[in-house]
Amino acid sequence: MTPAAPPAPSGACATDPFTTLRPRLFGIAYRMLGVRADAEDVLQDAWLRWSRTDPAALQSAEAWLVTVVTRLSIDRLRALKAEREAYVGWWLPEPLVELDGAHTPESAAELAGELSVAFMYVLERLGPEERAAFLLRQVFDYDYPEIAAQLGKTEASCRQMVHRASERVQQARTRFEVPRNVHHQLLQHFMLAARSGDRNAIETLLSEDAQLIGDGGGKVPSFPKPLVGPFRIANLYWALFRRLGTQVVYRMALINGEPGLLRYLDGQLESAQAFVTDGERIVAIYAIRNPDKLAGIPLSLD
Repeated sequence: MTPAAPPAPSGACATDPFTTLRPRLFGIAYRMLGVRADAEDVLQDAWLRWSRTDPAALQSAEAWLVTVVTRLSIDRLRALKAEREAYVGWWLPEPLVELDGAHTPESAAELAGELSVAFMYVLERLGPEERAAFLLRQVFDYDYPEIAAQLGKTEASCRQMVHRASERVQQARTRFEVPRNVHHQLLQHFMLAARSGDRNAIETLLSEDAQLIGDGGGKVPSFPKPLVGPFRIANLYWALFRRLGTQVVYRMALINGEPGLLRYLDGQLESAQAFVTDGERIVAIYAIRNPDKLAGIPLSLD
């Protein structure tokens, strides 16, 4: 499924500012919430407000729409706080998946700027307003006076929030600048090794401190703690191959804009797996297995 922007509400025309800005608005809402349906709900609510507004009375339609979407996202994230805290196991975002090079201008706009699963995972450490300020500045490149107006805060307060959030994000993750073709090639080697059950080959492709984080949401089995180390991770893939053999099928896909794998068991989608690599070895795997988060992806190979 191509991660195209949510369908335009009835009444929105192609030249309407809301329609033009929809990919950016969806990008903000999704990065804030990590769930497509929640992001789409925010956009629907924003459009209803937009439809009751006179654009001619606005100094900037973009500023108005970004402000509304950002504040609605903050409110929804606050409402989801208890649900996220009660979530069983590790919470990972609902993946945005592109198959077979199905890339559209809309999806390209949505994926513009950092969107990786690893990045989204780290963002969960931030409070709603802190997350909004950080995203508006670091991902969408708004100036501080604009961010202050969008959040209803002082410019100094926004600078402090962005600085604090940047430090927390930097401490929580190691970022590698790896060319897309290198990432893709390494993942192909990993896929071939996993597909054939070659435990030694899998192990050599993993860094010494590699970790696997799984999200089952309490609906399918998953690990309560990250699985750490090449031997343990390789053993997991090997054991699955030993048990199911050719019933295990891997398919390359773009997951949140980066090369990843979809894994099918007996023809049915079992997980979407995002990978972090330093260019030579895989350092982290994020396996999204919660069926609710996989619903937007083709569930079978047919």
